[in-house]
Formats: sequence, C-alpha cells, structure tokens
Amino acid sequence: MITVISGTNRKGSECLNFAKLYADLLQKHTEEEVKLLALEQIPHDWFHAAMYSEQSPSVAALQDEYVLPADKMVFVMPEYNGSYPGSVKLFIDACSVREYSRNFQNKKAALVGIASGRAGNLRGMDHLTGVLNYLGMTVMPNKLPISSIFKLKNGNGEIADADTLKVMDAHARAFVGY
Repeated sequence: MITVISGTNRKGSECLNFAKLYADLLQKHTEEEVKLLALEQIPHDWFHAAMYSEQSPSVAALQDEYVLPADKMVFVMPEYNGSYPGSVKLFIDACSVREYSRNFQNKKAALVGIASGRAGNLRGMDHLTGVLNYLGMTVMPNKLPISSIFKLKNGNGEIADADTLKVMDAHARAFVGY
C-alpha cells in the first residue's frame, strides 16, 4: 500500500489539491492500493501534554489505517516558514508512541514540495529527509519541488499546467518503480 499525506492541517490549503492529483497519478501507474491522508481533515485531539506517553485513539486509528500497512509514503507539503509544516512533524511524533519501528523503518518515501514562491519548498524537503532517514526510511533522491503554484491552475481552480502535470506524472511513475 502507498499512503499519500497532504501535509498541512490548514483548512482550504492548496496542498490537498496537489496531494489528490498525485494520488490519482500513482493509482494510474500501480495496482497497489493508494490511500490519501489529509491532515486538515483529521481530528487533532492528540496534541496534548501527555501525547508522548499516551496515544489518543484517533491517532491510533489513523496509524493503523494509513501508516502501519504502508510500504511507501508520499509527503506532499507546503512551505511554512522556510521548512515543512509542524503538523507533519507532530503527526510523525504522535505515531512514534506506538509500534515505533514498524511505522517508518525500512519503508520508502517520496517528497513533493509546493510553494507560492520560487523554491518549491526545497529546504523543507531537505529538513524532512533528515527526520525520515533518522526513522529508518529511504527517501527517493529525486524530490519534486513545485513553485508558483497559483500560476499552475486554470479558471476552474484545477492544476492544469502541462509541464507540471508531466513532471508530476513522471515522478509518480518513478516512485512506483522505486
């Protein structure tokens, strides 16, 4: 199974649009199950003072459905303050309370950064690579930075830029074979 994580808890973020598109592209290239986890749509009752010793039932359910059964994960994440969103790190931390080594160790990851600016969250992808490597994940070297995201949409709000669609498709195809 491949899990695509839309890596922000901000409602109405463009991140979910890119994550949905990436999940669709993956599904086009594989017969494996592809699941989308949108951090903006999950309960956030797991952020509390005891979260590192007592896992909330809501995060345990997400971990059981999206993290533990996945062989591969794709993190699609916007740039927040020169890095990746804290909600991604918080989710990783919350999952690490239970089944620590089974969550991420010996699994593969792909990173897609999105930004309204020019760098496509390159720095954030590098930061998350260090965390994922520490957890035992192998990160595909070909990271996908997508810049100037608001220029890539058509009048209906859909991602329509031909070059962006082409590189996203090639990246998804490469990750399936990774």
